Amino acid sequence: MGLNMSIITKKIQPKYFEAILAGKKTYELRLSDFEINEGDTLVLEEWDGEPRVFTGRKLEKTVTHVGKFKIDELFWPVEEVMEKGLQIISIE
Repeated sequence: MGLNMSIITKKIQPKYFEAILAGKKTYELRLSDFEINEGDTLVLEEWDGEPRVFTGRKLEKTVTHVGKFKIDELFWPVEEVMEKGLQIISIE
C-alpha cells in the first residue's frame, strides 16, 4: 500500500453486502462525513439482526472513483431532488 492510501471500514446491511458479493452492485452511496480517495481500501463489514450485530463477513474493495455532491450544487433544483430523490446508475 502506498504512503497516502488508507483503509476505511464501514458497516453494510446484508442485502447490499450480497449484491456486492454477487458482482451486481459496483458502487457505494455514503454520506460524505469521512475522507476517502481513489486507491484507498474500503472494508465493508456486514451487520444484521435486532439488535444489529456484526455477522463476521467482510468485503475489501479498492476505491476506483469518488464523486462528492452537495444537494444545493446539483444540476436540478433542490425541491425536485427532495421530491423525486436521486438514483445512481452503474454502467460497464
